[in-house]
Amino acid sequence: MPILNKEDKNEIKRYNEFLNSSKYTRLTQSLEWGKVKNGWESEAIYLEENSKIVAAMHVLIQKVPKLKYSLMYCPRGPICDAEDIDMIKKLIKEAEPIAKKYNAFLFKFDPAVKYSDELNRKYIEAGFKTSGINPNHDNVIQPSYDAILNIDGANEEDLIKTFSEKTRYNIRLSKRKGVEVYYSRKEEDLKTFYDLYKITCKRDKIGCRNYDYFKRMLESFDEEHLRIYIAKHEEDKLSGAIAINYGPEMFYLYGASSNEKRNLMPNYSMQWEMIKWGLEKKCKIYNFGGIVFLNKENGLYKFKTGFTKEEGVFKYIGEIDYVYNGFIYFVYRNILPGVKRVKRFFRELKRKMKK
Repeated sequence: MPILNKEDKNEIKRYNEFLNSSKYTRLTQSLEWGKVKNGWESEAIYLEENSKIVAAMHVLIQKVPKLKYSLMYCPRGPICDAEDIDMIKKLIKEAEPIAKKYNAFLFKFDPAVKYSDELNRKYIEAGFKTSGINPNHDNVIQPSYDAILNIDGANEEDLIKTFSEKTRYNIRLSKRKGVEVYYSRKEEDLKTFYDLYKITCKRDKIGCRNYDYFKRMLESFDEEHLRIYIAKHEEDKLSGAIAINYGPEMFYLYGASSNEKRNLMPNYSMQWEMIKWGLEKKCKIYNFGGIVFLNKENGLYKFKTGFTKEEGVFKYIGEIDYVYNGFIYFVYRNILPGVKRVKRFFRELKRKMKK
């Protein structure tokens, strides 16, 4: 049966064994990730050859507000060679019962493969819609760029030499000034992280997820896969982060920091400790997460590329759409983003008027 029966423990075991053995596996394709994404339904589809799973995808499904249709989304998947478009088409074909069940107007996926004009062209020729080389950020779910550090087979001594001089200096400075980093899975430390996270969201004027989202994350991934990292100085908790290792990847998923003692560079010490965990787990890459704007004046860009250098900025192929309903897809792509922009404008205007 190509659609995973989540009540069958043996089938789930076999499916997870495939995920754990595939070089194409990513965190957001795990079954655990479906438990984190509250408000989304999830289904897993797979293909077999000679009774062996050869490709799979974990799909999140959500009803689109204002529309009586659902969006199917396969984040950083499917779990197969993204250049094997025939295989991906077979997976989508197997997912048709799910599309009908949820009244989907769109199947969207964004495989963890590097962008090339040739691959983009192949998808278009195969009948897909693509976000292309310069996507509209109002229309995409995830950033088009990640900062990636190759740690495959590396050791601490050689790896730290690849960081920028300023980054190495800040790691040493942080340690010299007495910043300590520890990891935990205690809920009290999750609450510490969340307090720092709220400070960060306010400072950087970004959307803030609720606490339950991170609580589900902690509950969904065991101690072998998830750690909460905290950097402190004396009694002050200065920085926090959530790191998850899955498949070939150590993922710096969320970071947060206080407004206090920023001159002690706690984020640098914390990153280095998480990278060392990646080395210990023999991961192939350490993923610093998304970059929206490739701007050398942007603080986040400078911070991440201090570890990865500019050649470590990875441009994904982007979002690829298989359309079930052309009219609803047009509304989703061209009208809803405009509505969102208008709402943001009035929210910002209201906020400024309160000041």
